[in-house]
Parts: sequence; C-alpha cells; structure tokens
Amino acid sequence: KRRHKIQIVTLNLFRFEKATDKIWAFLMMGLARFGLKKMQNLEFWKLFGSGTGEGFTPIPNFSVYGILCVWESEMAARNALLNEKLFKKYISRASHTSTIFMKPVSSRGRWSGAQPFIAKKDNPKEFVAVLTRATVRWSKLKSFWRESPGISNRIGTDKNVMFKIGLGEVPIRQQLTFSIWKNLSHMEKFAHQTGSHRDAILKVREGDWFSEELYARFNVIEVRGNFSEFNQKKQELINE
Repeated sequence: KRRHKIQIVTLNLFRFEKATDKIWAFLMMGLARFGLKKMQNLEFWKLFGSGTGEGFTPIPNFSVYGILCVWESEMAARNALLNEKLFKKYISRASHTSTIFMKPVSSRGRWSGAQPFIAKKDNPKEFVAVLTRATVRWSKLKSFWRESPGISNRIGTDKNVMFKIGLGEVPIRQQLTFSIWKNLSHMEKFAHQTGSHRDAILKVREGDWFSEELYARFNVIEVRGNFSEFNQKKQELINE
C-alpha cells in the first residue's frame, strides 16, 4: 500500500544571525529529533549542520542549518510546515528561511540502512534537484576532503547550477551535497562529461571511500524563499 503513495520531500534551510539563536539552533541538532519523531505522516527525517563558504568544507558554519523530511503526501507536508510547533520555532528564530518541495524520481543506495525515497518515474521538469549522501570511511577522510573542494568549485562555476549547498549529519564524516539544475540534460552533462569530476568519482569507486552512500534525483515542484542568503552565486528565485 505504501508504494502507491506519492511522497513529497522537503528541504528547509535556516540562517540564524543572533548569537542566542545560533546557540539555540546548535542545541536543536540534538533536541529537534524529539519533535520530529512525533509528527504524523512523516516517514523519514534528518537534521543537518553546514560548512563554511558554500558548505563544502570541514569547518562548521554555526549560522546555517537544514532539515530534510520525507512526507507521505503533499498535503501532509504543507500542513506540517505550516502548523507544527517545531517548524514555527525555527521560522520565528531564523533570519532567513528557504523551503524546497520535491518529488523523488530516482534513488539508489541506502541511508542509515534504509531507502527513504519512493521513486516515481516522471518526465523531467524544468528544475532538477540532486542529492548525494555518504558516510566516509575513517581511513579515507583525508582523501575525501582533499577532493571535495575541487568538486565543489567545478559545480559552482557551472552556469546551469541554480543552487548548491553542502550539509552534514555528523561533522567531517557524514556528508550531503544538494544542488538544483536548470534541467536534467545539463545535470547529466556535468556528471558524465566533465573529465575532472568523472576522475574524482572514479577515485571514490576504486578506493572504496564510503561505507554507505545514496544518490537521488527529484523534480522540484516549488521553492519558497530566496537562496541568496545561503549561496552567493545565485540570487534569483525559481518560483514565487
């Protein structure tokens, strides 16, 4: 029965400016899980911190945090984000909030031992989101962080990237990259035809850097909020 549901995935990004709000947000990395566990129609969730710059560094950024949620329906997602006390608290304390609504269209791999996304094949929409998540092996941490900034820079200079950010469940070791592209063909061209990026992927595969990884693609159905507070490269909204 669950397989017939049309999941909605949301990524909330929050920026905090006041010192007291930054401390609150840092503490909520541990405390917010209690509120999320109680929410109805929420099938999977993760809390994230971020790195400095555009998020792709091991140095933490205590201003930007994220929450990824997998809801059993679009109605459930919208109702919770509007009415749940936890999200109201985040929004009231944040200086800026952006929310991305997505439908999963492909997913492979595992996340905390599970496959959270029910992928429904669909025609590519105008904006495509890509999520990559991995747990880096302790023995490969140095190699991983040597390659990561270069990959980040290559994505950032691609004119077809609307937005990108690096997030982390656990500092240094459990990392997530999230990007939004103008369309599927532009994303695939970067992934498969850019030599330096392809070489880095081969290093990951051949070196067995990850103990767990997941790759997922989504059609973006709505974006609320301006990304400029989280990303210096792009200022525009995708939808208003």
